[in-house]
Amino acid sequence: MISPRTPRKIPTPSSDLVAQLKQLGLVLTADSLDDLVARAATGRWSPRQLLEEIARSETEAAARRSLERRLALAKLDRFKPLAEFEWNWPKKIDRPLIERALTLDFLTRGRNLILCGTAGLGKTMIAKNIAHAAILAGHTALFRTVSDLLADLDRDSPAARRRKFRFYARPALLVLDEVGYLAYDAHAADLLFEIVNHRYERNSVVLTTNKAFKEWNTVFPNATCIAALLDRLTHHAEVTLIEGDSYRMRESQMEAEAAKKNSHRSSHAPRP
Repeated sequence: MISPRTPRKIPTPSSDLVAQLKQLGLVLTADSLDDLVARAATGRWSPRQLLEEIARSETEAAARRSLERRLALAKLDRFKPLAEFEWNWPKKIDRPLIERALTLDFLTRGRNLILCGTAGLGKTMIAKNIAHAAILAGHTALFRTVSDLLADLDRDSPAARRRKFRFYARPALLVLDEVGYLAYDAHAADLLFEIVNHRYERNSVVLTTNKAFKEWNTVFPNATCIAALLDRLTHHAEVTLIEGDSYRMRESQMEAEAAKKNSHRSSHAPRP
C-alpha cells in the first residue's frame, strides 16, 4: 500500500525574493518589500527611482546599525552632555583646548590627550563626550577604566592576552579613565605599557588621571617601565590640567543646604 505523499510546498516568487534580498544583506528592503512595491506603484516610480530608494534606505539602515554597534562596543554608559558642563566652576581649565579636542583634530593625527586633575572636576565627562563625538563622526572608540582594562588583561593566558592587545590597539580612540585612583603591581604597569605601545604613533588615547606624572610611581610602585610608559604616552600629546574643588562635593553641599532650608520652613510653618 502506497501512502500518500505530503505535497511539497512550492515557494512563491514573493517569498523567494524576500529570502534572496536577505541573503544579499538587504534586510530592510526584504522586511518592507510589499510596502516598497506599493509606494513605487502609487508614485509611478521609474526603475531608476526604485533602485535609488532602495540604495538610500539601505545605506541609512547600514549607517544606523553601524552606529548602534560602535556605541555598544564603546561601553560609554550614561553621561552628561558637555552643554551642561559648568566651565566657570573649575578654577583652572583650558576650554579652547578641550573644545578643539571635540572637533577630533587630534584623532586624525594619532595624538593623545591627557586630562589631569583631582576628583570631581569633570574629566570623565569630558572624555566620554569626546569618545561619543568620535563615534558619531564614524570612528571606533572604546571607553574603559584602567582597573577594568587591567582586570580584563590579567585573567587571560599569554595567547589570549596577545589577542586582547590587538583588540585594544584597533579602535581609533581608546579612553583610559581613572589612572591613579588605585595602586597596582609592576605586572599591571607592564600590561598598560603594552597597550600604550601597541597604539603608539598609530591611534589616539584619551587618559584621565588624578596624579601628576611624578607621582605615578605611587600608582605602580616598583615598576621599571614607568619612564617608557610616560615617554610614549606624552610624546605627540596634549596635556591639560584642571584645577578646583569637586563639583560633586559642591552638589552634595547644595542639596544638604536645600534640605536644611526645607526642614527649617516646615518647623516654622503655622499649625492648623
